[in-house]
Amino acid sequence: MRLAFAGTPAFAATALQAIVAAGHDVTLVLTQPDRPAGRGLKLQASAVKTLASQQGLAVLQPPGLRLDGRFSSTAQATRDALRAATPDVMVVAAYGLLLPPWLLELPRLGCLNIHASLLPRWRGAAPIQRAIEAGDTTTGISIMQMDAGLDTGGVLLARPLPIDAADTSATLHDRLAPLGSRLIVEALDRLAQGDLAAVPQPADGVTYAHKIGKDEAALDWQASAEVLERRVRAFDPFPGATLDDRGTPLKVWRAALRAAPTGAPGEVLSTLPAPLLVACGDGALELVELQRPGGRRLRAALCFPAGAPSVGQRLGQAGN
Repeated sequence: MRLAFAGTPAFAATALQAIVAAGHDVTLVLTQPDRPAGRGLKLQASAVKTLASQQGLAVLQPPGLRLDGRFSSTAQATRDALRAATPDVMVVAAYGLLLPPWLLELPRLGCLNIHASLLPRWRGAAPIQRAIEAGDTTTGISIMQMDAGLDTGGVLLARPLPIDAADTSATLHDRLAPLGSRLIVEALDRLAQGDLAAVPQPADGVTYAHKIGKDEAALDWQASAEVLERRVRAFDPFPGATLDDRGTPLKVWRAALRAAPTGAPGEVLSTLPAPLLVACGDGALELVELQRPGGRRLRAALCFPAGAPSVGQRLGQAGN
């Protein structure tokens, strides 16, 4: 199959590598423009661009795809390049730009999306994080025939994957990525043989995985301990759950549910060197692994050089 590929992060790069290894002819790769990253804010290529360059694949990085938008000139150049590439199909994985109608219609077999959920549950930008946050026990990969809606197209293939009780977004991502790679290769092989049909998504069970915002990071101690423990795992690695330690925001990377005496939400119930327990709206959390600004992830006992919070102290939300 001749195909174009659109994707940006490591999840997408894993799929692109599998597609190339399977022998498909990748005629053009689209990925997001280089972004500043790291402490020096140097421009950094996406994982997909890095892999595509290593493989000698042609890469375009348009900032937009709308022909009537702010970046219309680069969008028109991208359209011309895609027409010249004559792909049979386009594979899309975590690209980061909405595909306009002209692009959805350009390949003769349309555009296929690798989506990290079992559609129609968790349509949208953050399906991995939202599944963990909601307490789902199963997720998976859906290969979808894209249409003009937000993850509303028919499903070509789907495979489930259990969510472990200790999964973070990072660990779940690392198990979903190879599953997505295997499934898209299977879908392309079957599509080439004419042995694949899209099944419309059911109207029931639709949920939306809205993009994770930094404003969600602060732990709200009014919530239950179960909700907060899931949120800690869901927000690892981004944006990282936070608490406020006397005006300093600390990242919380690992927490555990614990039986403890009741207390006001945010109240420290026991402190170091004993477990650092904090009362929640229902239950209590032990804060296990933390990180100070500019520091490393450490066990809680190593994160309070000025002294740990005292019993009875009320922890506020970060920034308050």
